[in-house]
Amino acid sequence: MMLRYALRTLRARKAGFLGAFLALMCAAALITACGTLLDTGLRGTIRTERYAAAPVVVSGDQYVHQTTVKHKKGRTKVKHKAKPIAERAWLPEGLRTRISQVPGVARVVPELTFLAQPLTPAGTGGRTAYGHAWESAALTSYRLTAGSAPRSGDDLVIDSDLAARAGLRPGDRLTVQSTRAPRGYRITGIATPATVVRHQTSLFFSAAEARRLAAHPGQVSAFGVLPDKGTDPERVRHAVGQALHGTTVQVSTGTARGPVEFLDAAAARTRLVSMGGAMGGTSLLVAVLVVVGTFALTVQQRHRELALLRAIAATSGQIRKLLGREALIVGAAAGTLGALLGLPLGGWLHSRFVALGAVPDTLERTVSVFPPLAALAATLLGAWAAARIASRRIARIRPTEALAEARTERTRPAWGRIAAGLLLLVGGVALVVVLTSLRTEPASTPVTFLAVVVLSTSVALLGPLLVRTAALLLAGPLRLTGHGGRLATANLRGNAARMASVVTPLTLLIGMTCTVLFVQSTLGDAARSQARDGVRADWVVAAQGPGVPAEAAQRLRAAHATATVTEVVRTTVRVGLDKYPAQGVTPAGLDRTWDPRVTAGTLGRLGPGTVAVSQLAADQQHVKPGSTLKLTLGDGTPATLTVAAVYTRGLGFGDFTLSHDLVARHVDNPLASSVLVSTTRTQTQLATTLRKFPGLRVLSPAAADDALQAARQRTNAEVNYLAMGLVLAFTAIAVVNTLAMSVAERVREFALLRLAGATRRQVLGMLRTEVLSVLFLATALGSGIALAVLTAFSIGMTGRAAPTVTPLLYVAVVGIAGLLALMGSAFPGRAALRVRAVTVAMAKE
Repeated sequence: MMLRYALRTLRARKAGFLGAFLALMCAAALITACGTLLDTGLRGTIRTERYAAAPVVVSGDQYVHQTTVKHKKGRTKVKHKAKPIAERAWLPEGLRTRISQVPGVARVVPELTFLAQPLTPAGTGGRTAYGHAWESAALTSYRLTAGSAPRSGDDLVIDSDLAARAGLRPGDRLTVQSTRAPRGYRITGIATPATVVRHQTSLFFSAAEARRLAAHPGQVSAFGVLPDKGTDPERVRHAVGQALHGTTVQVSTGTARGPVEFLDAAAARTRLVSMGGAMGGTSLLVAVLVVVGTFALTVQQRHRELALLRAIAATSGQIRKLLGREALIVGAAAGTLGALLGLPLGGWLHSRFVALGAVPDTLERTVSVFPPLAALAATLLGAWAAARIASRRIARIRPTEALAEARTERTRPAWGRIAAGLLLLVGGVALVVVLTSLRTEPASTPVTFLAVVVLSTSVALLGPLLVRTAALLLAGPLRLTGHGGRLATANLRGNAARMASVVTPLTLLIGMTCTVLFVQSTLGDAARSQARDGVRADWVVAAQGPGVPAEAAQRLRAAHATATVTEVVRTTVRVGLDKYPAQGVTPAGLDRTWDPRVTAGTLGRLGPGTVAVSQLAADQQHVKPGSTLKLTLGDGTPATLTVAAVYTRGLGFGDFTLSHDLVARHVDNPLASSVLVSTTRTQTQLATTLRKFPGLRVLSPAAADDALQAARQRTNAEVNYLAMGLVLAFTAIAVVNTLAMSVAERVREFALLRLAGATRRQVLGMLRTEVLSVLFLATALGSGIALAVLTAFSIGMTGRAAPTVTPLLYVAVVGIAGLLALMGSAFPGRAALRVRAVTVAMAKE
């Protein structure tokens, strides 16, 4: 019976349930979109291109492993964890002999993969360019379609895509920026792949030249294993694995070859899982908060109807069942439609992440039924839970009390709601306090947004009390606006619950938007300030291409004997499983070009066997000058170093500083990201010295730092803005939706005011005054929440209680929120006033 009555109610109150339907539909679409990102991170395919003709690939271990053994109550628990390394792990070339002796192996092809950027005006069309030895062309396989194979160190074979793009042919010369100084090569041939290669450009050198440029003597990046004809690749994989037992090599076949080839795609999986999970979790929390508020407003609008049902002997259980079934019906329809809309939304989101460089296009998007089903289940559960929470009061009180409250709001405080709100307030404050002690971005970012949601939820529960308090404080100023102000004050006091349902999404919108916008500027400005204050050099040499070659730094030292030249190369290292940004610098004369603000030890001891660490890393790893520190370099090579110094400007320069030569041997790109020069020579003189190196620029430290930090901050900010932008868009829709629902139910009230002599202009003026009052309260609450969270974030990440807030941007946020609020009330208000007042007053409710 309750299901039949629920269906009839939905048919009769389509407009009343429209707001709940829209909220649930948007929530389902958002959860589905985030779920597709998570699914892609977990199960996305990375298809091989380079190793398409090599059924079995032997490669280095791209992970750092940690095994912990715990003994508890007579039981032994062994936990194994692994984290990816940032650079390519190389293999000993001597393993080729052992692999060749495995039964079923016909041929073993060594592979060298290294940086090789062709310097042509046409570029590579967004493809990453790699250099290889010609003998490994069989791994794709490439075949010559013009010219001949490279034989000398001056010869080069290019792929057909680059030849067509740049208009090159055999006999032409091409300048290539590889791991050494740019060099011109004679194109001897053009090679075409047997299978489609979309994501990379290949340049093939002679074997000797490839080994020179790879700069890893006695090592290879991988082995391609070609089995005997008719031999199962899986059997060969197993046999090769047995032959290499005891080493750390990885043997791959099938789709497992893709991650070996595209290391960035393999690392992006972890990042995408983290990003999708964080977005999905935040979206779910925001969706629950918005949907509960929407259903509460829907139930409040039906208070009289539900009170009459109670008066004619409907039990509390029947009311709960009725509202629950209504919610499930609405949730099923909205969830299904929203889940379907979420699939293209997820595709658009993935394409934007690819365009921003956060996810490589080699990681193919996965589409399955799991995200839509999860979104539908979450929508149904959320709708049912929201209906149960919203119906708690009407289902519990006596029928006589329900009828008494049907016309006027309850004036007695809801102590349970207030207690829950205060409890969440305490929880939010606790998160803010915890945030002051979090000093890494991966740890602080989720806590930052969680704190905003928790504090906004406390505002939702304490909303009626806050609205009544605001009405009391604003009563004086509102009286000065005339009759409309007096009516607005009365409505704020008498309909606090209805007004609170509008305050909640507005508070969340302002608080979350300000937090998203100013978290990045706070972090970026702190990093820029540290970098600017820490560079003592007179000039900085930067590159428009892959980096500054070591030969350019040597040319500067030779031409300007009194100059101090510091090469800086970037990487990441791991201590245990903890990842830290690091840099390698030239130790000689370092104090003339760089000042990281050393607090202990000295940079004079920095060398091949020592390391300088930031205060953050020193605190986390419990080290000081003289301590021994075991870490893993970018390519997985373990190193044991002695701490030479501790410095405070880690945000601007990274948490670990090592010798340049040590780092350069263990990174894929050994070119310097910048070269610091301390000299009395002018900018023009330095540029003249470097004129034979294309793409190098001599900049002032301020200009170089602004360009570098701006690029980093822009990339990170765009990713974060996109990640949270959908959540904010959902919240903005909720603001308009809730306001429209709140105003639409007041048709009879507006009609009675007009019959009492109020003009349409006066009614709209009253409505506008109410909205502005609510906006004032939401702005104060949202800004307060954002300020508290941003200040705590700033203390933890920068050590200063000084969040960076752009005034014009903040005004724009409040202005947009105000515009949404005014539009969300003005259009339904004008629509409500179009109907004749007498018709509305005489109509049945």
